[in-house]
Order: sequence, then structure tokens, then C-alpha cells
Amino acid sequence: MTIIDALVVAAFLLYVVVVGLGDRREASAGPEQYFLAGRSLNGWQAGISMAATQFAADTPLLVTGLVAVGGIFALWRLWIYALAFLLMAFVLAACWRRSGVLTDAEFAELRYGGRGAAPLRLFKALYFGTIFNCFALAIVLLAATRIAEPFLLWHEWLPGALFESVERLVRRIDFAPTMAPPGDPQHWVKAADNTISVLFIALITLFYSTLGGLRSVVKTDVVQFAIMMVASIIYAIVVVYEAGGLQTMIARLGDSFGASGAAMNASQLLAFTPSVAYDVSALLLAVVFLQWLIQVNADGTGYLAQRAMACRSDHEARRAAVVFTFAQVLLRSLVWLPIALGLLLLFPPDGALGGEAYVAARENTFVRGISETLPAGLKGLMLTGMIAALASTVDTHLNWGSSYWTNDIYLRFGCRFLQRQPKPRELVWVARLSNVLILAIALTIMAQLDSIKVAWESSLLLGAGVGIVLVLRWLWWRITAWGELAAIAGSALLVPLALIFIPDELAAVRMLLVAVCSTAAAIGVSLWFQPVSPGALVDFYRRVRPPGFWGPVARASGEPEQTPLTELERGAAAVVLAAASTFCLLIGLGTWLLQATPPLWLPERNVWIVLNLTLGFALVPLWLQLGFRSSSPSD
Repeated sequence: MTIIDALVVAAFLLYVVVVGLGDRREASAGPEQYFLAGRSLNGWQAGISMAATQFAADTPLLVTGLVAVGGIFALWRLWIYALAFLLMAFVLAACWRRSGVLTDAEFAELRYGGRGAAPLRLFKALYFGTIFNCFALAIVLLAATRIAEPFLLWHEWLPGALFESVERLVRRIDFAPTMAPPGDPQHWVKAADNTISVLFIALITLFYSTLGGLRSVVKTDVVQFAIMMVASIIYAIVVVYEAGGLQTMIARLGDSFGASGAAMNASQLLAFTPSVAYDVSALLLAVVFLQWLIQVNADGTGYLAQRAMACRSDHEARRAAVVFTFAQVLLRSLVWLPIALGLLLLFPPDGALGGEAYVAARENTFVRGISETLPAGLKGLMLTGMIAALASTVDTHLNWGSSYWTNDIYLRFGCRFLQRQPKPRELVWVARLSNVLILAIALTIMAQLDSIKVAWESSLLLGAGVGIVLVLRWLWWRITAWGELAAIAGSALLVPLALIFIPDELAAVRMLLVAVCSTAAAIGVSLWFQPVSPGALVDFYRRVRPPGFWGPVARASGEPEQTPLTELERGAAAVVLAAASTFCLLIGLGTWLLQATPPLWLPERNVWIVLNLTLGFALVPLWLQLGFRSSSPSD
């Protein structure tokens, strides 16, 4: 890394530190200021912050690995989440905001009331705020080691005695976050380098996010997203240029993947649709289509809901989720696809590798490309962008996780047990200390991870059993706290059994089995137990005004019985139209940019492009009218 590169990185780090210092006083005023920025965000800020968080340093590596293994079509496993994002936008974002809670764990107690609600709140705070959150954070930190390894060479910069003490420590604790195999002479040197890099980046992020709370997180997220997009566009241009230009790159891919013995031909590699894509089965299509629903963020639970709750109006909460969807699914994908494809040519796959080793090697080509193709200055900009992406994810997981520890564990249960009422500033200091502990747990988990793709798929399996129930609790009054607990318990029991008895080749079966069984358990238990008390349901309905099958509760609240169902129908129509618009624009622009393979039933590529772009743009005014037509005085 040159002096120019170092200065670019240093300027960004200085900026985030200044932001944290500038926001510390407002954040110290109390939990609502610290965790929700005083509920003052506009939709653009909140939406870009969501996109920056999911831009994560691990995601471009994941995309590179997925394309190498399954072609463009494999990315539908990521794109299909647009349905969940748009469901939050047009059906649930305003409800999250109207609930007035600080965390989704607190929401569970508001939604259900009664005996089961408090245990559910505590369990969710521990499970999602600690186990699930720290696992996700560990994946991001693992990606940080892959990014830092070629650039941050601390053994060349630090005094020898100081670096050697770090190296001895990582040897003693057997902490080796490096791609270098154990027999490599540089194995422990690189492990020590990466350990210092991760700690340095994590501590800088910890500093500003701990001081400034969500307000600093969002401010830095907006800048981080802009840096990463600009850097990624430049990187894409360089990769395509090194591959000979777009036309030449596509032709070379045809030659490389048309050779005898290639597992995947060029048509399969460049297919957006399943009729031509590589290794597509009915079971895989079912999982891809349902994955947005059978995952822990299906209703926005977590940091997405946190951003919606931090918006200043219902309208802004909806806008935030729409901005997030288009930035996440459309804009980002059109930049990363040429990079993933070009890297297949610049660094041809090693046929001797297989399984997780092959995936990890392909993921690493994203970082290798930065190191070997970008000149000084641009390399620093891209490295800054990757650090920014890492920071935007780390700061969110720290802030979100500490909100559970502070609001749902310390305040709700700890202080109530001790029969004391803490001051707002005390709660902020509890949150700051929680950030430190959460980071320590995530670093411990990171040491046990190997492949980002495998870790990501494991996290999906852990959340597969609860997604449908999380959506149902909004749409159907009959779901109870005991039912949601049954879904979580069923998922926790089924996941280890599925991992033991169902082989990796049937990973799709694992996910569907966990989802179906856990959802059935939740519905069965909800119907077996007494429903939530009528008074609690009426109070919840009047406060949140959820859509869906709430007819009896709406009637008891003095509203027409059809009102919530009508709201659901309108929101669902907006979701379907907006999703169709997003996917058509993605396919049309992607096919035009990459000369991708059209479906078998319409082999004329230009007609396919025009059809998708026309439909994508034509649907925009329809879903805007349906999704943003105000029905709430708070809009």
C-alpha cells in the first residue's frame, strides 16, 4: 500500500471519528436518542443506511463465489429478498414505526401481552441480540481478514518486538484468521497481520458508533455507501478493461466455459432465468422463491425495523424501504456482476480445488483483483470503500445488538428485578459497554469460521423456522406468544438434526423441512392455547393498525371489519407490482449490459430486453400510487 493509498484510508477514518465525537452529546440524552436518533430520520437517510449495512464487506466476496459456482442465476438467492424488503415497505414499515418500541423484542411483548410475552421478549433478546447478531457480525469480520491480508502489512510497519509479541499471542491462543495454509512459512505472520487489522478497524468503528449512537451510524453509512459505490464502479471498469472490454470479455467467457470438461457452459453462466441456468431443479426453485419468507428478517425484524422505527413519519418509513430495495437489489447488482464475471477470466478457476476450498478461493479473487489490477490511489479508494462497507455493517450490528441488551435485558428484567429506575444516561453507558462485549463475542466466533458462503448458508438455516411466523403475527390476530416460542424452539431443535441426518447435497431440503415443521408447530400451539386477551388485542390494534386478518379485533375497536383486510390487499398489490418492476429492470439492464442468455421460450435477446425494460418502467406509477396513498393521519 502506497502513501497515497494510506492517506485516502486515513481521511475516511478521521471523518468517522469526527462524526462520532460530534454526535456524542445528543446520543447521551437517552435510549431513544441513542438507538433511534430521536425518531428524526427521513426516508433517504434510513434507506441508504439499510443499503450500506447490507453492502457489507463480505457481500461482494459472497457474490463472486456464488457466480463462480452457479452462474448469474445463483444470485436470485440474494435478489429474492426484494420481496421481504418491499413487504416491509408497503405493509409493515409504518406499523413498526407506529408501535413506538425501541426493539423488535419489546414489540413481542406489546403484540401479545399475557404470560408468554415476557419470556418471549427475554428469549428473543438473548437469541437474536446475542447468538444470531454475533454470528452475523463474525461473518463480516471474517471478510475483513480476506480484504486486509494483501494490503495491511503490519509486520513491515510496526517495531519488530511489538509485532513479535502479537504473533506469539495468536500462536498461543491458536487464532489464525488467514487464507494461508498451516504449512505456509507466512501463516502466523499473516494471522498476526490480520488480527491487528480486524482489531484496528473494529475499534475505530466501535469508537464512533458507541459515542454517537444511531445518529452517527446513519451519517457515516450515507458517506460509506457513496464511497463504496464510486469505488466499485471504478473497480468494475478496470476489471472489464483488463478483460478486454465488455464485448471481448463476454466472448472470452464463451471460449473459457465452452471448453470440454467445463462443468458450466457460458450460456448457463450468463443466464438470469431458470430455463437455461446451471444445475436448476424444482426443489432449488422452491427454496429460492420461498427464501425471502423463511428467514429471520422476513418482516424486517432487526436493524431494518430499527431504521423504520427511527423515521419521522409513516411515509418516510415506507420510502426508506423502497430506497433500500432499489439500491440493494438493482443498483448494487449491476455494478458487481461485471466484476464477478471479469474475475473469472483474470484469475481462472483452479480445477484441482473442490468444495469449500474452491468457494473460498473464488471469494478471495475479489480482493486479489483489487491488489493486482488497481493503481495507487484507486487501490486506496477501493480499500477505503471496503473498510467503509465493513464499518457500516459492524456499527449497525453493535448498535442493534446493544439495544437488546440495554432495553430488553437490563432495563426490562434486570432493573425490574432490582426494583430500581435507571436514569437515561445510565442506560446509554450500559449500551456502550454492551457494544464492547458484543464485539468480543463476535471475534471469538469469527475464529471458528472458514468460508463466507458456508457461514451465510448456516445463518439462513438458523433463521428458516421463524420467518413465516414473524409475518403471521402481523397479519393474523390468532398467533400467540407461545406459538412464536414454539417456532423458535422447533427451529433450534431441528437445525442440528437436519445438519446431522440430511447431507449437504440436500441443503434445500433442510431449509424447507425446518421452515415447514417450525411453522406448523407455531400455528398448532397458537390454536391450542388461549388467544391473546381481547383487551390487549384491541389496544394493540388501535396503536399499530396492522393489516390482514384482524376483522374481529377491528370490529371490537369500532372500525369496519373489512378495513385491515383491505389495507393488506392494497399493500400486497403494491409489493407484487414493485417486485415485478424491480426484477424486470434488473433482468433487462443486466441482459443488455452483459449480453446475457435469454430464456428458451423467447430466444431473441433484444426483444427480451425491450420487454423487461418496458414492463419495469410501466409498473412504476402503479405501485407508487398503491404503496404511497396515505391512509394514516401520521403520514
